[in-house]
Amino acid sequence: MKNVKTLALAATAVAAMSAPTFAADRGDDIRAGDYAWMQFNAMYAFNELPRSDADDGGHDYLEMEFGGRAGVVDLYGYVDVFNLASGDSGDKATGTGKSKMFMKFAPRFSIDAITGWDLSAGPIQEVYFSTLFNWGGGVIGEDVNASFWGIGADVMVPWLGKTGMNLYGHYDMNRKDWNGYQFSMNWFKPFYFLENGSFVSFQGYVDYQFGGDTDWGNEFVPMSSSGGAAYFGVHWHSDNYALGYGLKGYQDVYLLEDGAGIVGLETTGFAHYLTATYKF
Repeated sequence: MKNVKTLALAATAVAAMSAPTFAADRGDDIRAGDYAWMQFNAMYAFNELPRSDADDGGHDYLEMEFGGRAGVVDLYGYVDVFNLASGDSGDKATGTGKSKMFMKFAPRFSIDAITGWDLSAGPIQEVYFSTLFNWGGGVIGEDVNASFWGIGADVMVPWLGKTGMNLYGHYDMNRKDWNGYQFSMNWFKPFYFLENGSFVSFQGYVDYQFGGDTDWGNEFVPMSSSGGAAYFGVHWHSDNYALGYGLKGYQDVYLLEDGAGIVGLETTGFAHYLTATYKF
């Protein structure tokens, strides 16, 4: 889900995440820990931000989510398709000028696996060269076209377990310029197991931008130097299906200053998400 994005993995991915797949354990076979997963999430968002006062903030969308490990590459991504029936109500309604699609693509490249070095230390289990791309489905050069480049790691966090953490520099491909940094983390923690083999997980992510240039804003949409979003979800999983609820909090999300300027976008607050998933 758009950085809601649930980070729910298929059952095979959950098993793979708990398996010894790190560079120090791969031996001579760099693909020993390979795995792949894919799922489709039917979703509805209530009061998603950013939005103007005229938007009711509600819309449906289909999310095609995928990920896995292949050799040195650890991948996560999704494609969102909004307002599937092209309805005329909601903040993604026909005539609002909003994009029909959004894509996040986040490949990380294991430095451990590339070099053959074991960079694990304490809670750090594997180190990556991390990239992230956010692409909108609108007019080229006008819609979202952002990239992030940096360093990442898989870190063992008390109770949460293996947590992905990344620190990026942000490069805007429309403006062809750098603008601040982003810290991201994501987790997937099964915490309640039922007798039929299904389980309930606590899953989510944090994306926080900082060091942004406020001069990128204007009188219509002023910019903040920092801001971000965090998603906290509780999801029930079986082998083939999942159902979930998520609460997402925002603060000057996408570095848009809350309520400021002529447009006065609302960029700070909370949104709610409902998810029904089919796993492949």
